[in-house]
Amino acid sequence: MRALYLAALAALMIAGAAALLGLGYLTGARAAAQPVPKAHRLVILVDSNDRTVMGHAISYAANISRAYAMKSEAVQIEIVANGSGIELLRDDISPLKQPLAALQKALPHLTLSMCDSSRLIAEQKEGHAIAPLPGARIVPFGIGRVMELQEAGWSFLHG
Repeated sequence: MRALYLAALAALMIAGAAALLGLGYLTGARAAAQPVPKAHRLVILVDSNDRTVMGHAISYAANISRAYAMKSEAVQIEIVANGSGIELLRDDISPLKQPLAALQKALPHLTLSMCDSSRLIAEQKEGHAIAPLPGARIVPFGIGRVMELQEAGWSFLHG
């Protein structure tokens, strides 16, 4: 009886020491997995040239970033401008250049994407080249970009 007690006690001591050292595999026990931080990813679609709608997209991005920063969690945000919403990211006429520049500076994981199809239609209609704001990129189809991101697990917000 005493031998059984000593064997059980020795097993408990070995398991405890192994757990403290992170060596759960020595006893066959699985070490507790460290929680994997959730990947927060948000795509915001702007498809209107209404200044209020565009401003909301900027506010949403700033507020979401701030909310997760308060929880020490990272977030990636992409604003996709499509249709008349490309005005937000146009270097020549964007009404929100300064707020966007400040947002880009404050949020290193922010991506600004302009729909090329919408840009080409606007160029044809207006008769001149349209360049995106510095730091913004061109994607073939804005709505296609939104779809790709959603299929990859990104949350969607219509600005």
